[in-house]
Amino acid sequence: MTADIDGTFGYASVSPEERERRIRHVFRSVAGRYDLMNDAMSLGIHRLWKRTLAHAAAPVTGQRIVDLAGGTGDVARLMAASDRDVAVCDPSPEMMAVGRTRCPRTVRFVAGTAEAMPFPDSSVDTVTIAFGLRNVTRLETALAEVLRVLVPGGRFLCLEFSRPLALLRPFYNLYSFAVIPRLGAWVAHEPAAYEYLVESIRRFPDQEAMADLMRTAGFVNLSWSNLSFGIACLHVGTKPGGREG
Repeated sequence: MTADIDGTFGYASVSPEERERRIRHVFRSVAGRYDLMNDAMSLGIHRLWKRTLAHAAAPVTGQRIVDLAGGTGDVARLMAASDRDVAVCDPSPEMMAVGRTRCPRTVRFVAGTAEAMPFPDSSVDTVTIAFGLRNVTRLETALAEVLRVLVPGGRFLCLEFSRPLALLRPFYNLYSFAVIPRLGAWVAHEPAAYEYLVESIRRFPDQEAMADLMRTAGFVNLSWSNLSFGIACLHVGTKPGGREG
């Protein structure tokens, strides 16, 4: 499962502007029920995956942390504290409006896309993203933007759906294409939105392809860890130039 050469992941026939418009519509439509839907379609396991992400981020006093495509703030809440600056950066006002009602006041919400974050060069210690990278318009541009805002030695942690073990794939594919859209119709009242989300999962690069893309973008000290037998994967990379780079 690899990326198209142009970085559109199977959407080459759709302009970047139209792809972005469609994605914004998906999240505007499901914002109020998004977390409930995630609970339903993952049987709550997504919360364990996100706790793994937050633990791996290892936030400490004084750090500047951005949860990219953080939407309703469920990852930011896990990293929030009064002694650090945690910000959600997301392009959906509707998703962030839900997040503001659920997060402590120490969490900031900032409008921005993965391809154009409103942060200065070398100003962020850690960037996290959970199940949002597959929705960007240009993945290579987004990775370059993450690298831009990170301080030298800063880390990027990406939690995303990936390629499960071969034994699980037939059952996983059946569940994804037959069950999840029906759950979308039942819980979120938006089956078409969840058909898109399932398709975006299928088109996203697998573990090795994603690591290669991060390496090409300029990240070093790359590692990845399968979660739930590869259904999800946590990728970690570092911006060169610090003590770790």
